[in-house]
Amino acid sequence: MSRICPLFSGSTGNSTYIAGANGSFLVDAGASLRSLTAALERAGGALTEISAIFITHEHFDHIKGLKPLLNKTGLTVVASEKTLKALITADRLPAGTKTCVIDGEAPFECNGAVISRFATSHDCEGSSGYTFLMPDGKKISVCTDLGVVTEDVRKAISGSDAVLIESNHDVDMLNKGPYPPELKMRIMSEKGHISNNACAAELAGLLNSGTKRFILGHLSQKNNTPLLALSSAEASLAGIGAKNGRDFILSVAGPTENRVTVI
Repeated sequence: MSRICPLFSGSTGNSTYIAGANGSFLVDAGASLRSLTAALERAGGALTEISAIFITHEHFDHIKGLKPLLNKTGLTVVASEKTLKALITADRLPAGTKTCVIDGEAPFECNGAVISRFATSHDCEGSSGYTFLMPDGKKISVCTDLGVVTEDVRKAISGSDAVLIESNHDVDMLNKGPYPPELKMRIMSEKGHISNNACAAELAGLLNSGTKRFILGHLSQKNNTPLLALSSAEASLAGIGAKNGRDFILSVAGPTENRVTVI
């Protein structure tokens, strides 16, 4: 039995807990050590059971608590070479931190799980998403912070049993919202974030590949609402005759205190 829980998701912080029979992992650490510890406990986990932490990229909302976490636990940090270099340059890794470069050719194997990286299109070098092939054969994907869903991304996450996928903004809310024009352009660019509609367009293909559990994540607090994200996703899947709760399970990750999804 495998599990996934977005401990934190959204503009203010991101961290995801993935657990299997032989060990558990974190993806990102975008909250304080105290908050991460408490969130793990609410999800039924503990810092002591985490085997490694995978970093998607070096933006603050994904690494806020990384250095204190590493000082306390000594976890191995797994990321692309460019992300690891950025973390070192920004002094986010304590001296002596164990690191592992991961790429598409050499997955990371730990406690019976095989974790692979895929590149994401975001406004930093080396940005990553991850797939976790768990010891029980379940495949879990974490796919956020991407301005466009490439064919490589589709190929990587296809066949997942559960996917945490970005549904960042409603285009109309963003266009009418308070952000300055240059920030709006950045968000809507191919190096920014995908919209509800762009996310929804990917779900039918994932469902057809075998995905039954969808978690919409990284919602903007100012340019989106859970209802808009959910409605867009459900409408897209209804277009192929699929219904939430019957053919798939769809949920929206809030900033904190999200439910554990058992696969």
